[in-house]
Amino acid sequence: MPRIAGVDIPEKKKVYFALQYVHGIGPKIASKILEEAKIDPDRRASEIDETALAKINEIIDANYIVEGTLRRAIQQNVQRLKDTKSYRGERHRKGLPTRGQRTRSNARTRKGKKKTVAGKKGVKAK
Repeated sequence: MPRIAGVDIPEKKKVYFALQYVHGIGPKIASKILEEAKIDPDRRASEIDETALAKINEIIDANYIVEGTLRRAIQQNVQRLKDTKSYRGERHRKGLPTRGQRTRSNARTRKGKKKTVAGKKGVKAK
């Protein structure tokens, strides 16, 4: 199984898609890497030889932050926001959306499963 940037990539997929299994590499960066390495994006990952793999790894190491380093950098950025007690940091701390989305009717992914709150149902106001 070929390894790129310390990650095992699927052999049966095309190289263009296999590269995207590395955290921090999306479609645009994958195509840039393959263009720079002069590798056909339609080739399968299993068809690529060791020299081409080495070339891809070299390009990634020189130009991009991926995998553990990227995850660590993101975590440090979030921690910095929390430490400075910025608005976004407070939203991260509370587990709410940080980019201005509404939370009255959506945001279940960030907020988690519904927590039922006892209301005034059944009490009639006169």
